[in-house]
Amino acid sequence: MIITAGIYKGRKIEAPNEKITRPTLSKTRMGVFNTLYSLLGDFSNKSFLDVFGGSGIMGIEAISRGFESVTVFEKNKFAANTIKNNYKLLNLVPNIYIGDSEILIKKINNKYNVAYVDPPFESNLYTIIENIKADIIAVEHSKKLDLGNFNIIKEKVYGSVTVTYIEGNL
Repeated sequence: MIITAGIYKGRKIEAPNEKITRPTLSKTRMGVFNTLYSLLGDFSNKSFLDVFGGSGIMGIEAISRGFESVTVFEKNKFAANTIKNNYKLLNLVPNIYIGDSEILIKKINNKYNVAYVDPPFESNLYTIIENIKADIIAVEHSKKLDLGNFNIIKEKVYGSVTVTYIEGNL
């Protein structure tokens, strides 16, 4: 996988086995950060939470593009080691928590400017996002979502996936 923009643009990182994770494609990553920029402006002094880290690419893209702090949650220990190795390749130290994202969100209870949620597509997203404290929550999904009372800001389709941007819970 190749970082698409920012200070680490063009650098390669490793992805865990695809049986463990489903990497976010470069076209989707570029679209997500372009949309976030249109919503937030400059990323400096902003925080980013990657709720299902996988390879760590979304957090690394966030750092590369200027986010001040990035936190990553990852349940799978092999994927978490891949994230650590990818950060090490770039001389970065990950702020990573290993464990179930739904539990970590409640336990850590921090506030973020952006939370990116790209779970296994069969996950119960509503119970996850209702506990995230963020200005904007970007949710990657494959089919129509029932987001209850959440206010949808924008929705973008990238091939077979959709990213829905919602107002967070602050």
